[in-house]
Amino acid sequence: MPDGSIPGNENSRTPLLGPVAGFGVTFKAMFKKRLTEQYPEYKKPTAPRFHGRHQLNRHPDGLEKCIGCELCAWACPADAIYVEGADNTDEERYSPGERYGRVYQINYLRCILCGLCVEACPTRALTMTNEYELADSSRESLIYTKEELLAGLEEGMVDSPHAIFPGMDEQDYYRGLVTEAAPGTERQTAVSKGEAPQEGASDFGPNEPASERVIKK
Repeated sequence: MPDGSIPGNENSRTPLLGPVAGFGVTFKAMFKKRLTEQYPEYKKPTAPRFHGRHQLNRHPDGLEKCIGCELCAWACPADAIYVEGADNTDEERYSPGERYGRVYQINYLRCILCGLCVEACPTRALTMTNEYELADSSRESLIYTKEELLAGLEEGMVDSPHAIFPGMDEQDYYRGLVTEAAPGTERQTAVSKGEAPQEGASDFGPNEPASERVIKK
């Protein structure tokens, strides 16, 4: 139509009134109360089940729950998880079962924090924390390794690898019958990580920060 109106639409506006109506939305927002987040000085509490950074959990005696099954990697829609499993031995045991996760990596450049990996885990080894501050200055630092994801040690735990609780088997761990490390339990030598036999009783080095974190109950 010559006047810019739409045929059959009695409420149609002229070309001049269209931009005015659009700017009206802007002017209304100018007088509304502004919402300013005082971050990082004030951090807003997250919901209890917030999907934040992942965590690899331990059994109450310190052995790892991850069995290296790679189901989390298969379930990930963004292909952000990489897992390599390996066999436990009596001389170097990381989990109560036959296998453990030797290599575990999550690429947070790809991760969408959907939680499907948590649902796929058969041993509840992988959960999500409330930590959301994942920004960094390099791509490499956003690929979290097993040492960075592994939960810290609580009282009554001994860092892996170490022997299974005497008289218990893998099923007893999942039944909750193991509540702490057996008296006299000592950390074994991590030969697969390049440790010499005399280093077995010492703590991990600076590349293994999980061994230095002890959570007080």
